[in-house]
Amino acid sequence: MKPEQQARKSAIRASLGLLDQRSLLYRKTNGLLRTGMVRLLSGALPLYVVNEYPKSGGSWTAQMLEKALGVPFPRNRLPVFRSSIMQGHYLSPRGMKNVLVVWRDGRDIMVSWYHHCLFANERQNAPLVAETRRDLRFEDYGDVQGNLPAFLEYAFTRQRRPHFTWPDFVHQWHDRRGVVHTSYEALRRDPAGELVRISRELAGRDLDPGRAAEIADEFSFARQSGRRVGEENKGSFVRKGVVGDWRNQFTHEAREVFDRYAGEELVLLGYEQDHAWAKGELGD
Repeated sequence: MKPEQQARKSAIRASLGLLDQRSLLYRKTNGLLRTGMVRLLSGALPLYVVNEYPKSGGSWTAQMLEKALGVPFPRNRLPVFRSSIMQGHYLSPRGMKNVLVVWRDGRDIMVSWYHHCLFANERQNAPLVAETRRDLRFEDYGDVQGNLPAFLEYAFTRQRRPHFTWPDFVHQWHDRRGVVHTSYEALRRDPAGELVRISRELAGRDLDPGRAAEIADEFSFARQSGRRVGEENKGSFVRKGVVGDWRNQFTHEAREVFDRYAGEELVLLGYEQDHAWAKGELGD
C-alpha cells in the first residue's frame, strides 16, 4: 500500500475513534464507505464487486475470489483503499465496474433468509433478528413451515432491510450487460470450473485448474462449517449448504404466496418453466 493510501486509511480510522464493530455508527460508516468506493473507485483501483440478494452465496464466492485473484477481501470490517474484493447487496448499478452477480433460486433464498432474520448467528445479525422478531411475533420461531407464508408476505411487502425485494433485484440485474453472472447452484455443482471462468471473465486472470480445485476444497461447506452438507445448524451463518431445501419447507400456502409475488421472476431466471410448481405439495 502506498504511503498516501496508508495515511488516508489511518486518518479514517482515527476519525472513527476505532469504533466497536458492533456499534450502529460503525456499521453505518462502514456501509457508506463501501458504497462510495464501489460507486466511485471500482474501475480505478480496481475493485471486484460481488453483488447478490442476501443469502445467495456471495460471501462464499468472495472468499474464493480472494484466493483466486490474490487481493484482499475485507469482510465485515473497514474497506482497504486498494484493489480488493467488495461483496454487498446493491440494487442500483450506478458507477459500478467489475461486477459479478451471484444468483440463487429465490425459494432457497427465502428459507435461508428466514433463518438469518429470526435466529442469531456468528455474523453479528442480532439487531436484524431483534427488529424482525418485533415485526413478526410468531409463537414458535422454529416452526419454519408454519411461519413461512407470513414471512414471505413480510419479505415481499414490508421488510426494512434490505430496502428492496428479490424481484426488484432480479429485474435490475438479470440482463445487464458488462456484468459477469454465476449462481449458487453452478458453484455447488462445479466450484473449481466456475472459479476458473469467473477469474478470466471478471479480472482477465487465467487461474490454474489445479489451484482452483484447491481453493474450492479449502472453502467447501464441510471445511467451513465442520459439518456434512445438509447437516443443519440454525445458529450458524453457514447453515445447511444444500440446493433445493425449499422443497422441505414450502407448504402449499407458501408456494402460493411466493408465486404471487415472485413467480414471474423465477421463470425469468430459468428456475421454473411456468407456474405449475406452485400447485404442488410439501416435498414435491
